[in-house]
Amino acid sequence: MRVPTQRSRRLGINLTPMIDVVFQLIIFFLVSSHLARQEANVPLELPRADTGETLDDDQQSRITINMTDDGQMSVAGNPLTIDQLPTLLDDAVRVKGEDLEVRIRASRDMPYRFAEKLMLECTKHQIWNVTYSVYRREEATP
Repeated sequence: MRVPTQRSRRLGINLTPMIDVVFQLIIFFLVSSHLARQEANVPLELPRADTGETLDDDQQSRITINMTDDGQMSVAGNPLTIDQLPTLLDDAVRVKGEDLEVRIRASRDMPYRFAEKLMLECTKHQIWNVTYSVYRREEATP
């Protein structure tokens, strides 16, 4: 008669779900860093300011709208018309909530009338946190 032997079963933790989560996080950070870099790639000469605040880089509740000196707008590298702006702001308020910040990166040679349209749309959508990106005088290049 054969004596049953007990096989030693090695118990371990299944690492597959953890690897999946880590992979998803890596993809998320790659995509979000790519979008953040796209905002700064629009060639604009920002205005200079003597005073101002250095804001934190919290990208979670902010939309950066780039405006050229002829009034052309873009968000995340995609062109945007004034007619598309209300839809964009509606979606942003719905997704990001009431703490939404609109950061305007406008060329220093852009006429104010273009920025005025953007600010009026922000007011219509009850977005009160609107900021401008500028260079500090000591950081500015001549």
